[in-house]
Amino acid sequence: MSVLVYTENWDGVFKKLSFELVSYAAKVAEMMGTSLTAVSIGDVADVELNKLGAYGASKIVKIEGNTALDNQVYTSILAQVANAEGATVVVISHNNTGKAIAPRLSVKLKAAVGAGLIKLPVSTEPFTVSKKVFSGKAAANVVLKTDMKILTLSQNSFEVIETGGSATIESFSAEVGEAKTIVKDVQKQTGKILLSDAEIVVSGGRGLKSADNWGVIEDLADLLGAATACSRPVSDEGWRPHEEHTGQTGKIIAPNLYFAVGISGAIQHMAGISSSKCIVAINNDADAPVFENADYGIVGDALKVLPALSEAIKEAKNK
Repeated sequence: MSVLVYTENWDGVFKKLSFELVSYAAKVAEMMGTSLTAVSIGDVADVELNKLGAYGASKIVKIEGNTALDNQVYTSILAQVANAEGATVVVISHNNTGKAIAPRLSVKLKAAVGAGLIKLPVSTEPFTVSKKVFSGKAAANVVLKTDMKILTLSQNSFEVIETGGSATIESFSAEVGEAKTIVKDVQKQTGKILLSDAEIVVSGGRGLKSADNWGVIEDLADLLGAATACSRPVSDEGWRPHEEHTGQTGKIIAPNLYFAVGISGAIQHMAGISSSKCIVAINNDADAPVFENADYGIVGDALKVLPALSEAIKEAKNK
């Protein structure tokens, strides 16, 4: 019996997301009185793999050369490792990759899925997890009754904990069929912070009135080292690319700091950013719903508030 965690890498490098996931899985393993095994798929150097040991993994299983970007292939590999290791719990990130793998893995392993978790299980006997429901307005305790369980962890919802430990590294030879997905070209976004990685996000809505006014959003984001985002109406209007759309029908994020600028605060938008550690709302309508969910609120014209805020930050940096 053990806990297995799938640690995704980006061009052979682990990000904070991976270390957060290992920290969480290590605590789950501790609750169960067992050990944690991390799984890495793709070409990752041992020096990079060793970092996982510092966050609680006692063993690392590496499968090299499988870079097909095919979720069915990855699912097959994880199922084989889980069976070989005798794992009873598999932990995966609740990102696009995890959302594609978890249901497939559930079928292969006949495992119940606790999806989009934001904290440790309530108990292990019976195995009970807590998750948000009704667009984040309530929480439900869910009992996973199968012998095997799959947990997907929402990003930025658990503390990254360094244990100072180390891990053994073992190679694993998985039997996989031919990939059904053929990647002919890969184009990567460069020159800006990705929403999925951002600790700070500055997001704008229709209150900015025009795409021509987006400079105030970008100026503040540059000063804070933040990513930019937008509400759905903004992306629908073509003011900003759809990849920046946050909300229930867009990207679900959980940064440490989220600026909602000129965003009314519709339920669908708040469902996508409600896990943010701190929300700052700027809107000229004092009755806007967004203020009900904000930690801090500024009632005023965003086109005046943001330049003033940017200037204040510049002055503070120059002191």
